[in-house]
Amino acid sequence: MSRIFTTSFASVYPHYVTKVERKGRTKDELDEVIEWLTGFDDSALSAHLAAGTTFEDFFAEARLNPRASQITGVVCGVRVEEIDDPLMRNIRYLDKLVDELARGRSMDKVLRA
Repeated sequence: MSRIFTTSFASVYPHYVTKVERKGRTKDELDEVIEWLTGFDDSALSAHLAAGTTFEDFFAEARLNPRASQITGVVCGVRVEEIDDPLMRNIRYLDKLVDELARGRSMDKVLRA
């Protein structure tokens, strides 16, 4: 079991915010990406952040977007689509979306519209 599974989402979220804001994107755009992937609206996301929900519990409660399987590419040297563990794949989906947002891709492309 990877250590990230038991890490709180709230401890990583500020790093996501910093990453996208440093590249000229906004926290609202990040939240939109998270909502697209997980189905969590602003209030649900805030509740998870306040509760210190682990990544494992965060994705256990998520309603993953049916188009999430269209997220492909490499994160941390590993192809997202080749990750066998469903939880790790979901975490890497989120990482990939955050990377794409920070790199300046349009929201339509990030959200697989």
